[in-house]
Amino acid sequence: MAHSSNQPTAGACVSFACPPAFRVVTYNVHKCCGLDRRVRPARIIEVLREIDADIIALQEIFSASGSAHVPDQAREIAHALGYELCFGENRRLNGIGYGNAILSRFAVLYSHNYDISWRWRERRGCLRADISLGEGFILHVFNAHFGTGYVERRHQARRLISAEILNNAELNGARILLGDFNEWKRGLASFLLATHLQSADIRYHLGRPRTYPGILPLVHLDHIYYDSSLKLESLRLHRTRASLIASDHLPIVADFAWG
Repeated sequence: MAHSSNQPTAGACVSFACPPAFRVVTYNVHKCCGLDRRVRPARIIEVLREIDADIIALQEIFSASGSAHVPDQAREIAHALGYELCFGENRRLNGIGYGNAILSRFAVLYSHNYDISWRWRERRGCLRADISLGEGFILHVFNAHFGTGYVERRHQARRLISAEILNNAELNGARILLGDFNEWKRGLASFLLATHLQSADIRYHLGRPRTYPGILPLVHLDHIYYDSSLKLESLRLHRTRASLIASDHLPIVADFAWG
């Protein structure tokens, strides 16, 4: 005799307890200065509208919060898109805050900027944002910009996987680490990060090993790492007329579901 059951089938997701799929993008906007050497935040906004990501990680961006006399690129972009903004200042250039930003369609519960600088090298940071996806699901997003020195990047990778940052016992949600890692070749920094998180393999998804610079790619600098509790549905390089001129980097876009 057949009978029904209220239990979900294996692999099914109960609607009220299933976090949404989401799209992320990492994008080094190069101070909003395009290949024509013009500073145009409006072009970055155009590119981001094309992508339509839920969570945006930007590197090399200015923010002058509290000043009415200096253009605030991060706030201008967030306001135009209608997103929440977190900004992590790593240093000041000409008196303006300069660093990384995270923009989110979802509510941001907490943010913190970690100093990952090494010795006398340029100040570098990793911006963390804890984002609520609803129904109690938390996503921890880490937006990093590594240095250009080989030994410097090794130090920064070790700092990231420490118990203070990525392996913080207080983290209770899935983690995504993304940004500009300045690793021209796959080295120790990439190896260390890949032992703690899954690496989005561009060769598998894009069929190419290089993404930078946008016009004539020679190396692969921008990366996305993620927890095994997430499923990478797609990965692509956003290559359009607007993105080719807006910055020297091209955005890398990833769509995730829950594994």
